Amino acid sequence: MLLAASCSCGRVRFTVESHTPYPYMRCYCSICRKTQGGGGYSINIMGDATTLKVRGGKWTSVYRARIKEKGESRAHLSPARRYFCSRCGSALWVSDPRWAQWVYPFASAIDTPLPKPPEEVELMLNYAAPWTDVPKGRKHTHFREYPREGIAGWHQKRGLTVR
Repeated sequence: MLLAASCSCGRVRFTVESHTPYPYMRCYCSICRKTQGGGGYSINIMGDATTLKVRGGKWTSVYRARIKEKGESRAHLSPARRYFCSRCGSALWVSDPRWAQWVYPFASAIDTPLPKPPEEVELMLNYAAPWTDVPKGRKHTHFREYPREGIAGWHQKRGLTVR
């Protein structure tokens, strides 16, 4: 499925092919919460990095978070790169050299109508802001950290992978 996306001011536009377009996973980690705003979480989709085409790339900037792992005395620079529009601040996509074949556009940047997920995953709840209203119920699965099942596996298990 070809996804078209843009920033708020329209200076940056991009397309990417995705076989996993259901925006089902809400991340409540402090990085997503602070860079995305909104409900205190962000939603990423997975796309094929080789298909990413960007117009207005000169308007993009990159943020790399500093992460302090449990037991570490000092924070280190995350390898993940969060791209955003340098003019309007819209979050666009994440890439990570550890998974170079994928790019993770933020659902908030996607202009293409996305399919509504049949269920949702609320993850990284150990880091959720106390004011966040985390949805509950049978269609919401909760994880304190990151679950073992990733984006591709979630789609495949439910027969939701698209071509």
